[in-house]
Amino acid sequence: MSAKYIELANQLKNLILKNQQENSYKNIPNNAYQLPTEAALCQMYHVSRQTVRKALSVLEAEHLIRKRQGSGSYAAQNANRKGANQIAILTHSNTEYIYPRLLADLCGTLQKHGFSWTVYVTEDEISKEREILQFLLENQEKPVCGIVSEGCKTGFPTPNHDLYQRLMQKGAALMFFRGSYSNLPDVPSLKDDNYNGGYALGTYLVSLGHRKIGGIFNTDDMQSAEQLFGVLSALRDAQLLSCEQSLCGFGTRQLAALQKQQDTGFLSDFLSGQLKTVTAIVCCNDEIAYWLIKELSYRDVRVPEDVSVVCFGCSYLGDLSAVPITCYAQEEHDLGTAAAESVIHLTKGAPVTPQKSPWQLVIKRSSAPPPV
Repeated sequence: MSAKYIELANQLKNLILKNQQENSYKNIPNNAYQLPTEAALCQMYHVSRQTVRKALSVLEAEHLIRKRQGSGSYAAQNANRKGANQIAILTHSNTEYIYPRLLADLCGTLQKHGFSWTVYVTEDEISKEREILQFLLENQEKPVCGIVSEGCKTGFPTPNHDLYQRLMQKGAALMFFRGSYSNLPDVPSLKDDNYNGGYALGTYLVSLGHRKIGGIFNTDDMQSAEQLFGVLSALRDAQLLSCEQSLCGFGTRQLAALQKQQDTGFLSDFLSGQLKTVTAIVCCNDEIAYWLIKELSYRDVRVPEDVSVVCFGCSYLGDLSAVPITCYAQEEHDLGTAAAESVIHLTKGAPVTPQKSPWQLVIKRSSAPPPV
């Protein structure tokens, strides 16, 4: 499911609000504003008619528009209300491989319970996160009752803790997903069971007979650090901690270069330094594993005959890969739905305890015993 209709719904909400504010100065009723036709919206926003119809369905479900047979879509009388049902969603991206499904689940659950939302993209940059939080603090027209945030560079304490705390003091319910900040320890979070997943992947490779295990993890990210801790613990219990030298890291800037420019330089550097010393590699997600397998093919290294590759996560990339990738994955639709339900509970004053989404091992062709 595409996230484009969510973006369009957000843009149309702003369009409705802007026109109703202009009409209020002229004493024109709120419900007098008519949205452009579906064809016009397709042309204005460069999207398909299906995307337009999905976006309009979102607005109709939120009682922001009313459809009149043969006439079109009109703003509802209360479309510019200062409602107590606005949720802000802060996420690293709304276009990358995992986010459309996650956002669709999150927003769909909020819509089902009568909540509105706006998605804000931080690109995992602390400065952009701060700009968004400042905007939420100052926005009197649409105050938020809840915030669902994928924190930026959660491997470190956040300098934006002051703004998060001020928003909570104003009454906004706050929860984190896919990581949290060490200097906001009391804020509920929903994340993956990263330690046990890392331990299980390490143990799985050891059970296949691997004794030279490497890995590549995101050093800026809390969940990746927890995965690494799990892998190291498995190696410790197998008396293989000497493999520590083959566990390497990358940062947010290198990840952005990979995603935006397909710059695989850090993966190439990893293989140049570690390929001769490992028979198996653990990747922090299937995006990294996908590109790593490509790099291995350029070097005429076979997966899994020469080296096994395993990872966390199970998006379409795991099956698009030249070799389907063995992974530890969540049940589909768990995270987005659980995040939405948790923030709804918080807005109602109900307590929410920290949660971890469980993993399951999905064995595919990318893993095998080490070469003899």
